[in-house]
Amino acid sequence: MGARRGSPMTEQLKPKRRFTGRLDLKQGAVDMSHGSGGRAMAQLIDELFRAHLDNALLARGNDQALFRPPAGRISISTDGHVISPLFFPGGDIGSLAVHGTINDVAMCGARPLYLAAGFILEEGLALGDLARIVESMAAAANEAGVPVITGDTKVVERGKGDGCFITTTGVGVVADGIDISGDRAAPGDAILVSGSIGDHGVAVMSKRANLGFETEIRSDTAALHGLIALMLDAASDIHCLRDPTRGGLATTLNELAQQSGVGIQISERAIPVRQEVAAACELLGLDPLYVANEGKLIAICPAAQAEPLLAAMRAHPRGRDAAIIGEVVADPHQFVQMETAFGGSRIVDWLAGEQLPRIC
Repeated sequence: MGARRGSPMTEQLKPKRRFTGRLDLKQGAVDMSHGSGGRAMAQLIDELFRAHLDNALLARGNDQALFRPPAGRISISTDGHVISPLFFPGGDIGSLAVHGTINDVAMCGARPLYLAAGFILEEGLALGDLARIVESMAAAANEAGVPVITGDTKVVERGKGDGCFITTTGVGVVADGIDISGDRAAPGDAILVSGSIGDHGVAVMSKRANLGFETEIRSDTAALHGLIALMLDAASDIHCLRDPTRGGLATTLNELAQQSGVGIQISERAIPVRQEVAAACELLGLDPLYVANEGKLIAICPAAQAEPLLAAMRAHPRGRDAAIIGEVVADPHQFVQMETAFGGSRIVDWLAGEQLPRIC
């Protein structure tokens, strides 16, 4: 994964190398030699990255991966992952790096094809932790059917990398006739969400703050392209898709309102929030509307297609708690407004500041 001397991973994927001993995944740690381009780096790549991520394209060992894309338009997205802590209930930085980029590629209706991954490792990172991350990444990619086919590894000095950062780039293909974009929301459209909000952010925060809740709150991190495929079969004209990650549902709705030049009205009672997540948010002083998600999506479609789309979403495991939460309205101010559970109304503004840093 990578290829010039001293840095890339793919140069080191060529077979027939011999090493004197195995990596010590129980007590060993990453050191600067693992990024030097020499024997230690080759061993790290062979025994860890290649062992778990191996596939025909990656194994060719070139600086790049060559493939013939299917007919259609190409969708590509890059995402950096700096989450703290690296492991959290329901996932870790490895699975998150796969899911997050697959979802970004898929939000235009694309079928994700391949991933590239870049690892920034800090000197001193336990090799056992790195193995857990790579194994989780491989499992997520295998489950999604979207392999990692090229990449890169670098090592930075102790104290300059916080363990592990991962950048992933995904590429997919959009079939002709699909036109999904954040600027297509129109007055009268219905707004749907695929399930409960806030799970990921609260799971990470609970781990970060060493909070023990009576019921474990787990991240919702998941790849959503299978759900989107069902949605495309059920509704012929989905206008917008977006995954509400950093800034949560509220910020994402504001993005879509601004992009399309419309207003949005939502109902607090209609928005699914797990009871334990709502309770944790109250304890932590958070608003679940602004808490990050990693396995949910927002869909906007013509009102006439909302019920068939909702039924299709609920038929998929990733959308069984889907709900219609509001509508698009004409509004030159592009406000997002919410009818509260008490019957009043309030403006749901953009997130101010950083509610949960290092959340993805």
